[in-house]
Amino acid sequence: MKLFDTLKNIWKIEELKTRILTTLGLILVYRLGTEIVLPGIDPHGLQALKDQTSSGVLGLLDMFSGGAFSNASVFALGIMPYISASIVVQLLGIAVPYFQRLQKEGESGRRKINQITRYLTLVILVLQGSAYLTNLKAQVPAEAFVSTGFWQFQLPSIVIMAAGSMFVLWLGERITDKGIGNGVSIIIMIGIIARLPFAFIAELTSRVSQQGGGLVAFLIELIILFLVFCGSILLVQGTRKVPVQYAKRIVGNKQYGGVRQYIPLKINAAGVMPIIFAQAIMLLPISLINYANSESLSSFAAAFSNFTGFWYNFTFFIMIVAFTYFYTAITVNPMQMSEDMKKNGGFIPGVKPGRKTMEFLDTIMSRITLPGSIFLGIVAILPAFAQISGVNHQFAQFYGGTSLLILVGVVLDTLQQIESHLLMRHYDGLMKSGRIKGKNPGGPAAY
Repeated sequence: MKLFDTLKNIWKIEELKTRILTTLGLILVYRLGTEIVLPGIDPHGLQALKDQTSSGVLGLLDMFSGGAFSNASVFALGIMPYISASIVVQLLGIAVPYFQRLQKEGESGRRKINQITRYLTLVILVLQGSAYLTNLKAQVPAEAFVSTGFWQFQLPSIVIMAAGSMFVLWLGERITDKGIGNGVSIIIMIGIIARLPFAFIAELTSRVSQQGGGLVAFLIELIILFLVFCGSILLVQGTRKVPVQYAKRIVGNKQYGGVRQYIPLKINAAGVMPIIFAQAIMLLPISLINYANSESLSSFAAAFSNFTGFWYNFTFFIMIVAFTYFYTAITVNPMQMSEDMKKNGGFIPGVKPGRKTMEFLDTIMSRITLPGSIFLGIVAILPAFAQISGVNHQFAQFYGGTSLLILVGVVLDTLQQIESHLLMRHYDGLMKSGRIKGKNPGGPAAY
């Protein structure tokens, strides 16, 4: 069979085998760390925290951390503070001239940006660690703590969680250097996959014993989930190829250029960033509930805090469409693409170089971003429809949203790297027809 032949070929390549085993070993270290509870806390008293993180936004954070958030683990804050810092630095690179200069300085500028990102990550970790401990004290009974003093518990716990998150970041970098795939993305993906078996069993138990419908209803849900995965792959892989012709040059007896290539413009160039931005803004009504004195404001905030309600999902969908256009506009620069083509002697057939090329590329991006943003918005609100249809809230998270897109993108990217190792050594790829096209690596959008 093709699968066994591929596995045999992978095992024959010593470098690829070593990288895969290294990746699996580092993942095992990460998963063990998610089970280590903070010192001074009784693990048996965390049931209230687990109930709080079973759904909603905290449930999403718990999914990204692989259950470490609900376990009050040393890895409770996970890798997301680093992702948040990376997003902030990336946005500063658009608005602040100093960061723009760093981006143009090559390797030295990249090192400075990484250093600034890590410092900002530590600041975010201290703030989030304090907020996490405040919520922990509110949810967990007082008898579950050995001590609740600042010097005895809070400060050491903040330091431990910050160190744990930086250790997780180090694991991700080691996976990138010594393993296979993008390490940070793989750690996020492993956190998501870790919840899948429990969600699968919970939904199967619910269908068989409680809600009814039996195995037939469960099989229908799996078929729908498979179709959603197929649609998500189309969204991640979809591109519009723009032909580019390069001028022919003859140097000696050799001909350079004169060939036609393509610029692949992605339908969803923004990745999962629009969903992350929209979710961050949609958290504001939840905060308003705690401070609202008027009944009307409380009811308004409550309506926008219902994750399966019409107004929440309608607003969420519109914001994702808007943020898709916004993030695509700041990450895809038609002017730069036009200038690069002109410098290299390239042109789009039938379009004048320079401003006309820029306007042509900008028009194409505007047109393909519309269906991409609508499809992205539909994928983002699919978990709400799944919950309304009676799917368990844990299993419904895999029907769409950030988790599904990250899962699909990281798996495709990792498989593409494995296939590159196979093809480089003249083995067949992973698929009989065509090659796997991974997502663009690097940057927060890749997460």
